[in-house]
Amino acid sequence: MSFPKYPAYKDSGVEWIGKIPSGWLTAPLRAICTEKTAKNDPEITKYYLSLVANIGVIPYAEKGDVGNKKPEDLSKCKIVSENDFVINSMNFGIGSFGLSKYNGICSPVYIVLKVNDQFHINFFRYVFENKTYQTYCQSFGNGILAHRSAISWDILKGIELPFPPLPEQQAIAHFLDRECGKIDALIAEQERLIALLAEKRQAVISHAVTKGLNPNAPMKDSGIPWIGMVPEEWEVVRFSRLVAIAEGQVDPKKEPYLSMILIAPNHIESGTGRLLELTTAADQRAESGKYIYEAGAVIYSKIRPALAKVALAPLSGLCSADMYPLTSRGRLDQAYLAWLMLAPSFTAWAILESDRVAMPKINREKLNELMLPVPPLLEQIIIAEYITNETIKFDELVATANSAITLLKERRAALISAAVTGKIDVRAQSKALAA
Repeated sequence: MSFPKYPAYKDSGVEWIGKIPSGWLTAPLRAICTEKTAKNDPEITKYYLSLVANIGVIPYAEKGDVGNKKPEDLSKCKIVSENDFVINSMNFGIGSFGLSKYNGICSPVYIVLKVNDQFHINFFRYVFENKTYQTYCQSFGNGILAHRSAISWDILKGIELPFPPLPEQQAIAHFLDRECGKIDALIAEQERLIALLAEKRQAVISHAVTKGLNPNAPMKDSGIPWIGMVPEEWEVVRFSRLVAIAEGQVDPKKEPYLSMILIAPNHIESGTGRLLELTTAADQRAESGKYIYEAGAVIYSKIRPALAKVALAPLSGLCSADMYPLTSRGRLDQAYLAWLMLAPSFTAWAILESDRVAMPKINREKLNELMLPVPPLLEQIIIAEYITNETIKFDELVATANSAITLLKERRAALISAAVTGKIDVRAQSKALAA
């Protein structure tokens, strides 16, 4: 849908805004809202049963618990009222600001603002959602880390914002509420589709590696809780008889290891078996000992098994000491093994068996004792090929859905930017929506 422009424009004199409708003004943030700096009184904390975290307000118990974390000094927290606008000054950008739904307190690093009556609160919120505005503000910030952009009230308060007449602000906000609501509903629909495809993908893997592809095959009890029934022709064999886990580490600072591909847990996508990148030990400036493996090995992350990080190595190389390189002893197809270890039932077993609360891990002794369902070798190959082909179909559908989400988000951002800076005139559409 295309939208009309305003009859006449003028130069706003503000870099990030550009031209604005001739009837609009601009104003610095300090003229639009008031900063609230009142600190919390610890003696009355029990009356404030909420705490701002990230962009919102989350209820907390009288002791001040937020999840498992208790603020050490609530006297430094700022008081927040319902409908105050709260900004995370340490990470300014999308998702770091919002309207408080409660009366409560917030971290001292948040900026708390009370928007004055000349500015419509939802129009104000949409201005902050404008990516051009965010980028402009971030250019004045003093980022501490690459992914963070810290910005102070002293900087923000002087940045000019578009200031249409109040009825126009209301019309724009009403229009964006409706249009963004429609877009958000479409995004949610695509996200539900992605979740459903992920569930079906996992179901295909799980069924194929534990039940096979023949729906009419006679079944027997495997005797293993995480497997259940398996085809009669299948064996159930101990992991250590089927798979060798690499031992002994090499120094990645020395050749030929320095020039080899090095796979770490963060290089494998959770639950899919996809490698996200391939870089050398030299590129990663690796220092500690690594395992060496041959092309075709199954690489399994032994830490945080709930993430299900498993991949077939396309090339010979090294892997992190937090991973196990696994090689078949001859009776197990490597691709079948990889899919088996990506099955939800295997992951459920690994979660139950993992030790160390702070960092769950599967040790090699427990892995070696695991009993695996083993079809005849030819059937393993057929199953692995079937899963590969089916997951490609699911992945293509997910990619299409993700592309749709990207386009919808771009459309949403462009609509907000154009509306709040007056590049399009939505007054007529807003009246039509209200009618």
